[in-house]
Amino acid sequence: MMDDDPKILADPVILRLLGQTTVDEIRANAEWRMNERFAAFRGHIILRNRYAEDCLQAAVERGGRQYVLLGAGYDTFAYRQPTWAKELTIFEVDHPASQAAKRKLLAAAEIALPGNLRFAAVNFEFDPLQQGLQAARFDFTRPAFFSCLGVLVYLDETAIAALFEFVGSMARGSELVFTFSQPDSALDEREMESRAKINSKVNEMGEPWRSYFEPEQLREMLLGAGFSDVDFLTPGAAAERYFVGRTDLLRPPRHVRLCRAVV
Repeated sequence: MMDDDPKILADPVILRLLGQTTVDEIRANAEWRMNERFAAFRGHIILRNRYAEDCLQAAVERGGRQYVLLGAGYDTFAYRQPTWAKELTIFEVDHPASQAAKRKLLAAAEIALPGNLRFAAVNFEFDPLQQGLQAARFDFTRPAFFSCLGVLVYLDETAIAALFEFVGSMARGSELVFTFSQPDSALDEREMESRAKINSKVNEMGEPWRSYFEPEQLREMLLGAGFSDVDFLTPGAAAERYFVGRTDLLRPPRHVRLCRAVV
């Protein structure tokens, strides 16, 4: 849809979910597409999904057969899954209202639900995640790969600690890839301005950002929750892996925002 060159993540399914009218409007608005701040936001979204899927592929090559998307939102992996994912059981975990809205869009776009997909309706702050996965026939005796992208900022620290402890209690070899935001003290003036605009918008929507973490604080929490290995994707590593030789505006993030932890 955009003029990405080369593409970090190819996602034809999202075009069908957006609908042709929205796609045409985006394509027609060159000024919007060439905006550096918009490009930075897109770069983060594309990077987080590509990185998670690369880590997932490595887990599958090691024998992993369960993929749990925590806060799946409008993630489209299940509907464009590559050949290497066919032996996976994919669990989309999300708030019941969000999940219902997505399923309605999928039906309207005539996007078929793959046979290896299962839905688990869970409100992370109130519903037991274990119960939701159990109802979806998740196998707690086998390792699983968990992704949690764009979710932690909406949860308080108590809910995040509980989430870490839950995944940390999974079978050895299980893995979690997630995004987070660093505190205001890590940002410069321009970044603070962008955050203020985002906070204003999410507060209006009744979904305020609640949590910010320094990487070392997260490392301590994860190790205490049962994880044995914790790594962060640095801006330098992201640049080398995904942003070399670009002819568009997409650039690596300026701060660490992605974490991978292994049980």
